[in-house]
Amino acid sequence: MKKYFILFVAIILIVPNFVYSDIVSFKVGYFLPRAQSDLWETEFENMDFVKGDFQDTNFGFAYEYFLSRELSLVLSIDGYTKNKVGIYKDYVGYADYDGDWAYPDYYEGEFSPTHNFNISITPVQCSVKLTPMGRKGKIIPYVGGGLGLYLWNVRIQGDLIDFSDPWYDLDEQVTIYPIYPTDAREENKISIGYNVFGGIMIPVANRISLEAEFKYNMIKGNLTDAFEGFEPFDLSGYQITIGLNYWF
Repeated sequence: MKKYFILFVAIILIVPNFVYSDIVSFKVGYFLPRAQSDLWETEFENMDFVKGDFQDTNFGFAYEYFLSRELSLVLSIDGYTKNKVGIYKDYVGYADYDGDWAYPDYYEGEFSPTHNFNISITPVQCSVKLTPMGRKGKIIPYVGGGLGLYLWNVRIQGDLIDFSDPWYDLDEQVTIYPIYPTDAREENKISIGYNVFGGIMIPVANRISLEAEFKYNMIKGNLTDAFEGFEPFDLSGYQITIGLNYWF
Protein backbone atom coordinates (compact mmCIF):
# COMPACT_ATOMS: atom_id res chain seq x y z
CA MET A 1 0.00 0.00 0.00
CA LYS A 2 2.81 2.44 0.85
CA LYS A 3 4.36 1.80 -2.57
CA TYR A 4 1.16 2.83 -4.37
CA PHE A 5 0.76 5.91 -2.17
CA ILE A 6 4.28 7.03 -3.12
CA LEU A 7 3.48 6.38 -6.78
CA PHE A 8 0.29 8.46 -6.53
CA VAL A 9 2.10 11.36 -4.85
CA ALA A 10 4.82 11.30 -7.48
CA ILE A 11 2.24 11.47 -10.27
CA ILE A 12 0.54 14.46 -8.61
CA LEU A 13 3.88 16.25 -8.37
CA ILE A 14 4.78 15.50 -11.97
CA VAL A 15 1.45 16.37 -13.62
CA PRO A 16 1.99 20.18 -13.49
CA ASN A 17 5.15 19.69 -15.57
CA PHE A 18 3.49 17.74 -18.37
CA VAL A 19 3.24 20.90 -20.47
CA TYR A 20 7.03 20.89 -20.66
CA SER A 21 7.47 17.15 -21.21
CA ASP A 22 7.43 15.21 -24.47
CA ILE A 23 6.41 11.63 -23.60
CA VAL A 24 4.33 10.22 -20.76
CA SER A 25 4.46 6.43 -20.29
CA PHE A 26 2.45 3.92 -18.30
CA LYS A 27 4.12 0.55 -17.88
CA VAL A 28 3.49 -2.96 -16.62
CA GLY A 29 6.42 -5.25 -16.03
CA TYR A 30 7.85 -8.38 -14.50
CA PHE A 31 10.60 -8.10 -11.90
CA LEU A 32 13.17 -10.86 -11.37
CA PRO A 33 15.34 -10.28 -8.28
CA ARG A 34 19.00 -11.22 -8.57
CA ALA A 35 18.93 -12.42 -4.93
CA GLN A 36 22.68 -12.83 -4.39
CA SER A 37 23.44 -11.84 -0.81
CA ASP A 38 23.68 -13.94 2.35
CA LEU A 39 20.19 -13.15 3.71
CA TRP A 40 18.67 -14.42 0.47
CA GLU A 41 20.96 -17.46 0.56
CA THR A 42 20.03 -18.24 4.17
CA GLU A 43 16.34 -18.15 3.31
CA PHE A 44 16.79 -20.38 0.26
CA GLU A 45 18.93 -22.82 2.26
CA ASN A 46 16.57 -23.18 5.22
CA MET A 47 13.10 -22.56 3.79
CA ASP A 48 11.19 -24.13 0.92
CA PHE A 49 11.57 -20.91 -1.09
CA VAL A 50 13.14 -20.80 -4.53
CA LYS A 51 14.24 -17.66 -6.37
CA GLY A 52 11.31 -17.91 -8.76
CA ASP A 53 8.88 -17.47 -5.86
CA PHE A 54 9.95 -13.82 -5.63
CA GLN A 55 9.41 -12.92 -9.27
CA ASP A 56 6.31 -10.78 -9.72
CA THR A 57 4.54 -8.16 -11.80
CA ASN A 58 4.98 -4.45 -11.17
CA PHE A 59 3.59 -1.19 -12.49
CA GLY A 60 5.34 2.04 -13.37
CA PHE A 61 5.06 5.58 -14.67
CA ALA A 62 7.58 7.76 -16.50
CA TYR A 63 7.88 11.03 -18.29
CA GLU A 64 10.52 11.96 -20.81
CA TYR A 65 11.86 15.41 -21.64
CA PHE A 66 13.55 15.86 -25.03
CA LEU A 67 16.97 17.53 -24.99
CA SER A 68 17.73 16.95 -28.67
CA ARG A 69 16.68 14.69 -31.54
CA GLU A 70 18.58 11.76 -30.03
CA LEU A 71 18.88 12.61 -26.33
CA SER A 72 16.35 12.93 -23.51
CA LEU A 73 15.96 12.80 -19.74
CA VAL A 74 13.59 10.28 -18.16
CA LEU A 75 12.08 10.44 -14.67
CA SER A 76 10.45 7.16 -13.67
CA ILE A 77 8.91 5.49 -10.66
CA ASP A 78 7.71 1.94 -10.21
CA GLY A 79 7.40 -0.58 -7.43
CA TYR A 80 7.82 -4.21 -6.48
CA THR A 81 6.39 -6.00 -3.45
CA LYS A 82 6.42 -9.70 -2.66
CA ASN A 83 5.33 -11.51 0.49
CA LYS A 84 5.99 -15.25 0.64
CA VAL A 85 5.19 -17.73 3.41
CA GLY A 86 7.81 -20.46 3.73
CA ILE A 87 8.15 -23.69 5.70
CA TYR A 88 11.48 -24.78 7.19
CA LYS A 89 12.98 -27.67 5.28
CA ASP A 90 14.05 -30.81 7.17
CA TYR A 91 12.53 -29.77 10.54
CA VAL A 92 9.29 -30.10 12.46
CA GLY A 93 8.21 -28.35 15.61
CA TYR A 94 7.31 -29.54 19.11
CA ALA A 95 6.06 -27.38 21.98
CA ASP A 96 6.64 -27.99 25.70
CA TYR A 97 6.80 -25.92 28.87
CA ASP A 98 10.33 -24.74 27.94
CA GLY A 99 9.17 -23.35 24.59
CA ASP A 100 9.13 -24.55 20.99
CA TRP A 101 11.79 -26.85 19.55
CA ALA A 102 12.88 -27.93 16.07
CA TYR A 103 13.41 -31.67 15.57
CA PRO A 104 14.57 -33.46 12.41
CA ASP A 105 11.68 -34.14 10.06
CA TYR A 106 11.82 -37.89 10.49
CA TYR A 107 9.79 -37.13 13.62
CA GLU A 108 6.07 -36.58 13.15
CA GLY A 109 6.03 -33.12 14.76
CA GLU A 110 3.22 -31.07 16.26
CA PHE A 111 3.51 -28.18 13.81
CA SER A 112 5.55 -26.94 10.87
CA PRO A 113 7.82 -23.95 11.63
CA THR A 114 7.02 -21.18 9.14
CA HIS A 115 7.66 -17.50 8.55
CA ASN A 116 6.88 -14.76 6.06
CA PHE A 117 9.63 -13.18 3.98
CA ASN A 118 8.53 -9.78 2.65
CA ILE A 119 10.43 -7.56 0.21
CA SER A 120 9.37 -4.13 -1.08
CA ILE A 121 11.37 -1.93 -3.49
CA THR A 122 10.25 1.43 -4.93
CA PRO A 123 12.85 3.06 -7.22
CA VAL A 124 12.62 6.73 -8.21
CA GLN A 125 15.05 7.05 -11.12
CA CYS A 126 16.50 9.80 -13.29
CA SER A 127 18.09 8.47 -16.48
CA VAL A 128 19.61 9.60 -19.76
CA LYS A 129 18.02 8.02 -22.82
CA LEU A 130 19.65 7.83 -26.25
CA THR A 131 17.69 7.13 -29.44
CA PRO A 132 20.58 6.82 -31.94
CA MET A 133 18.29 6.65 -35.01
CA GLY A 134 16.07 9.52 -33.92
CA ARG A 135 12.32 9.34 -33.24
CA LYS A 136 10.86 9.31 -36.74
CA GLY A 137 11.12 5.64 -37.69
CA LYS A 138 8.57 2.85 -37.62
CA ILE A 139 10.73 1.18 -34.97
CA ILE A 140 12.61 3.41 -32.52
CA PRO A 141 15.40 1.62 -30.62
CA TYR A 142 16.92 3.21 -27.53
CA VAL A 143 19.41 2.63 -24.71
CA GLY A 144 20.09 4.47 -21.49
CA GLY A 145 21.04 4.47 -17.86
CA GLY A 146 21.05 6.57 -14.74
CA LEU A 147 20.82 6.94 -10.97
CA GLY A 148 17.98 6.37 -8.56
CA LEU A 149 16.77 6.59 -5.00
CA TYR A 150 15.49 3.19 -3.92
CA LEU A 151 12.95 3.07 -1.09
CA TRP A 152 12.91 -0.43 0.34
CA ASN A 153 11.73 -2.68 3.15
CA VAL A 154 12.57 -6.23 4.19
CA ARG A 155 10.78 -8.19 6.92
CA ILE A 156 10.79 -11.68 8.39
CA GLN A 157 7.81 -12.49 10.61
CA GLY A 158 6.92 -15.80 12.23
CA ASP A 159 8.99 -18.73 13.49
CA LEU A 160 12.78 -18.52 13.59
CA ILE A 161 14.91 -21.61 14.27
CA ASP A 162 18.09 -20.57 16.08
CA PHE A 163 20.73 -22.84 14.55
CA SER A 164 23.44 -21.05 16.54
CA ASP A 165 22.12 -22.57 19.80
CA PRO A 166 22.02 -26.38 19.49
CA TRP A 167 20.62 -28.51 22.34
CA TYR A 168 20.63 -32.24 22.84
CA ASP A 169 17.55 -34.29 23.71
CA LEU A 170 18.94 -37.07 25.94
CA ASP A 171 15.76 -39.13 25.73
CA GLU A 172 15.65 -39.11 21.94
CA GLN A 173 19.44 -38.89 21.46
CA VAL A 174 19.08 -36.12 18.88
CA THR A 175 20.24 -32.53 18.41
CA ILE A 176 17.42 -29.98 18.54
CA TYR A 177 17.16 -26.19 18.18
CA PRO A 178 14.99 -23.58 19.89
CA ILE A 179 12.27 -21.85 17.89
CA TYR A 180 11.54 -18.20 18.67
CA PRO A 181 8.82 -15.87 17.39
CA THR A 182 10.40 -13.08 15.36
CA ASP A 183 9.42 -9.85 13.69
CA ALA A 184 12.69 -8.60 12.21
CA ARG A 185 12.32 -5.67 9.85
CA GLU A 186 14.13 -2.90 8.03
CA GLU A 187 11.57 -0.27 7.09
CA ASN A 188 11.56 2.96 5.10
CA LYS A 189 15.18 2.57 4.06
CA ILE A 190 16.65 4.65 1.22
CA SER A 191 19.68 3.67 -0.86
CA ILE A 192 21.29 4.99 -4.05
CA GLY A 193 21.47 2.67 -7.03
CA TYR A 194 22.03 2.51 -10.77
CA ASN A 195 20.19 1.25 -13.81
CA VAL A 196 20.87 0.46 -17.46
CA PHE A 197 18.20 -0.31 -20.02
CA GLY A 198 17.40 -0.83 -23.66
CA GLY A 199 14.26 -1.21 -25.69
CA ILE A 200 12.15 -0.21 -28.67
CA MET A 201 9.17 2.05 -29.25
CA ILE A 202 6.71 1.33 -32.07
CA PRO A 203 4.33 4.13 -33.16
CA VAL A 204 0.79 2.79 -33.58
CA ALA A 205 -1.27 6.00 -33.88
CA ASN A 206 -0.95 9.74 -33.82
CA ARG A 207 0.89 10.61 -30.56
CA ILE A 208 0.68 6.97 -29.37
CA SER A 209 3.39 4.30 -29.34
CA LEU A 210 3.96 0.96 -27.69
CA GLU A 211 7.17 0.18 -25.83
CA ALA A 212 9.11 -2.93 -24.83
CA GLU A 213 12.06 -2.56 -22.47
CA PHE A 214 14.64 -4.55 -20.54
CA LYS A 215 16.23 -2.90 -17.49
CA TYR A 216 18.83 -3.98 -14.96
CA ASN A 217 18.79 -2.32 -11.54
CA MET A 218 21.97 -2.45 -9.43
CA ILE A 219 21.53 -1.70 -5.72
CA LYS A 220 22.42 -3.05 -2.28
CA GLY A 221 20.97 -1.83 1.02
CA ASN A 222 22.78 -1.87 4.35
CA LEU A 223 21.12 -3.98 7.05
CA THR A 224 21.26 -2.81 10.66
CA ASP A 225 20.23 -4.18 14.07
CA ALA A 226 17.26 -6.24 12.88
CA PHE A 227 19.59 -8.36 10.73
CA GLU A 228 22.87 -7.94 12.56
CA GLY A 229 25.77 -9.81 11.00
CA PHE A 230 24.38 -9.96 7.47
CA GLU A 231 26.11 -8.33 4.53
CA PRO A 232 24.33 -5.60 2.49
CA PHE A 233 21.05 -6.90 1.12
CA ASP A 234 20.90 -7.45 -2.64
CA LEU A 235 18.03 -5.41 -4.09
CA SER A 236 19.25 -5.73 -7.67
CA GLY A 237 17.09 -7.27 -10.33
CA TYR A 238 16.07 -7.61 -13.95
CA GLN A 239 12.91 -5.95 -15.19
CA ILE A 240 10.98 -6.64 -18.38
CA THR A 241 8.23 -4.13 -19.20
CA ILE A 242 5.75 -3.20 -21.86
CA GLY A 243 4.29 0.28 -21.95
CA LEU A 244 1.98 2.76 -23.61
CA ASN A 245 3.54 6.12 -24.58
CA TYR A 246 1.67 9.36 -25.21
CA TRP A 247 3.67 11.98 -27.15
CA PHE A 248 3.13 15.72 -26.49
